[in-house]
Amino acid sequence: MATTLELLPAVDVAGGQAVQLVQGKAGSGGRYGDPLAAATAWQNAGAEWIHLVDLDAAFGRGHNRELLTSIVGRLDVRVELSGGIRDDESLAAALATGCRRVNIGTAALENPEWCARIIAEHGDRIAIGLDVRGTTLAARGWTRDGGDLHATLDRLEAEGCARYVVTDVNKDGTLKGPNLELLRDVCARTGKPVVASGGVSSLDDLKAIAALVPEGVEGAIMGTALYEGAFTLEDALATVREAAR
Repeated sequence: MATTLELLPAVDVAGGQAVQLVQGKAGSGGRYGDPLAAATAWQNAGAEWIHLVDLDAAFGRGHNRELLTSIVGRLDVRVELSGGIRDDESLAAALATGCRRVNIGTAALENPEWCARIIAEHGDRIAIGLDVRGTTLAARGWTRDGGDLHATLDRLEAEGCARYVVTDVNKDGTLKGPNLELLRDVCARTGKPVVASGGVSSLDDLKAIAALVPEGVEGAIMGTALYEGAFTLEDALATVREAAR
């Protein structure tokens, strides 16, 4: 288990551009230009991971597959790839990019048998994204309900899921702080590492998430706060290193 919180700057891609959405709503939030430039900037600032998302694939309106493959190939750091990975074909394409792991969301809810099989086949290259409103999971680009968090988590635990990426949909892109209770709740139900996503707005938020490392939180995905300049990645990395001492 990690002792220093891993930080994963997010590069969310829609229409070939880097964007950040508010609460996952299409067309909300800011646009930030060339996603390769964004990813390279985070790498140069000290990132060891990039959380790379194909929003068009997540919403079922096409994909940016060639672009994302190019980005992964140009980076020297580990990449977690997410968005629209729902079947053997899209999973094979995602894994073929050379990313370190893929994040499965909707498919884990809509096709449990497939999900169980790929967990068995690919082990820790598969993370399951739990996108949560209250205790209800959100599916298909967060536009539909996908079932109960606890029941789904129990099923995934039985199937041997290696890692969970936990997002509070109501917090994502809002800069209103992470949902620490949700993170504690998930950590209490699994011994597997948990990556936090959604709501990080300040270095104090990162300290609060870092305090959950002993409970099982391994990493934190950061988007809007970095792009809007709430703090620098260098300061964020220094903050979590200090918190681990």
